[in-house]
Amino acid sequence: MALKRFPIGVQDFVQVRNNGYYYVDKTDLVYNLTHTSQYYFLSRPRRFGKSLLISTLQYYFEGRKELFTGLAMERLETEWKKYPVIRLDLSTVKNLEAETFASNMNEILAANEEKYGINNDSSNQAWGSRLSSLIRAANAQTGEQVVVLVDEYDAPVLEAMGDAALQEKVRNRMRDLYAPLKALGGILRFVFLTGISKFSQLSIFSELNNLNVITMDDEYAAICGITKEELLTQMQPEIQALADKQGMTYNEAVAALQRQYDGYHFCENSPDIYNPFSLINSLSKLNLANYWFASGTPTVLTKAMAHYKLSPEEYDRGFDVKQSSFDAPTETAETPIPILYQSGYLTIKGYDKNAVRPYKLQFPNDEVREGLLDLLTCTYTSKNGDDTSEFLDHFITAMKAGNLETALTEMRAFMASIPYDIEKQNELHYRTIFYLIFRIASPYLVRSEERTAAGRADAVVETADSVYVFEFKLDKNGTVDDALKQIDDKGYLLPYSVVNKADGTLKSLYKIGAAFDTEKRTIGEWKIQKC
Repeated sequence: MALKRFPIGVQDFVQVRNNGYYYVDKTDLVYNLTHTSQYYFLSRPRRFGKSLLISTLQYYFEGRKELFTGLAMERLETEWKKYPVIRLDLSTVKNLEAETFASNMNEILAANEEKYGINNDSSNQAWGSRLSSLIRAANAQTGEQVVVLVDEYDAPVLEAMGDAALQEKVRNRMRDLYAPLKALGGILRFVFLTGISKFSQLSIFSELNNLNVITMDDEYAAICGITKEELLTQMQPEIQALADKQGMTYNEAVAALQRQYDGYHFCENSPDIYNPFSLINSLSKLNLANYWFASGTPTVLTKAMAHYKLSPEEYDRGFDVKQSSFDAPTETAETPIPILYQSGYLTIKGYDKNAVRPYKLQFPNDEVREGLLDLLTCTYTSKNGDDTSEFLDHFITAMKAGNLETALTEMRAFMASIPYDIEKQNELHYRTIFYLIFRIASPYLVRSEERTAAGRADAVVETADSVYVFEFKLDKNGTVDDALKQIDDKGYLLPYSVVNKADGTLKSLYKIGAAFDTEKRTIGEWKIQKC
């Protein structure tokens, strides 16, 4: 059986349909969307299919009936009325230097003006005024209400994050652009905007307060992305081909895909949603890799990581948050939680309507966890990925061989090469680097600040055969003997004295006291004792 051709990098509905690419049918949701309300906003992470959705809406409103043959829309739509469509794609607006910014926006508007014979050579005319004239002209020439579709509406404002003055200028320009959308409601059939950040966060729509925000609506939870049901009912041959290539059973391949790419939930009753970009890449290339994360880290995320003091352990464990956490203004938020959620690096993993903080946010899957922890490692160590990878190869080899002395020696050398600044020389910073190193060194399970009845162990590393309990001291605050004594006094090893291996025998238990040498800026001495 021939495998499906997936539209990797193809975001145009016409290309998908005319070139034989596989399309996961979302047109029943499109029909419902277009026959329920007039103004909409949808937030989803990058590469989740927002542009393809915009394109689908465009050709539906243009009456391209032939493109929908065999889809749910063919059964649902009977009228196929044609409307003039104005589409603004702001995803390419990255350069905010005044002249380039204006030139890019002029090209976007001019492409739509040309369709209706508007010759606008005035680069000084306000963007909102031009959009207003464009909408009126489209309505007058066709006699029909106008459809306005805006893709990545927030791209310019997010690009200006970190520069308050520039962001304010960009925000004002964009507010002017979108102002006509409410004022001309009488001649508008449908308005749909997509982006990463929710509109309330950027204060652009101070007047456009009639948007129906469907970002967290159960009804539209699956409008972007691929659900577990869609994967398992429509892509069995591709899953089997992946299994054959990777030497797995079908069920093992399903489990691997789930661990790597599943786990997104955009509301409390959301179905399991897979990252569509990574999933179709995996099924096309018959390989499991971090495709989405490797495709680029959003500028807004790197800026947020530079601004906030992130605790990797916290993000690994997850956050309990209120509904208001999703709406906190990005530019004034005290934590990176809103932008991490909107960007797809955290997702809803639990919901308790009776709790004060009803939403549980965590990493959606292994791809995001590994990618973000890698990025955090580079941020904390100021080391590039190649340097870190070489160290990890040696480190993991030593750990797999059960040679903790060699592993810690490798870590000592790696940490000594990190260019620390003075304010980072504290126990928390050293412990964080230690945590990150072990956490990304799969398949080890690391629990930092592990709770016991008597206190918290700094870190617990559990492998297939052994459990290692670590306690750290800064050299000026204690010795390795003090650290070992604390492990004993607090009973940090007790919870693991009954941990069994797969063959029913007990795992080996080790306690490790380590002292960080603040002068040499690395691990100083350590002691390892088998219990």
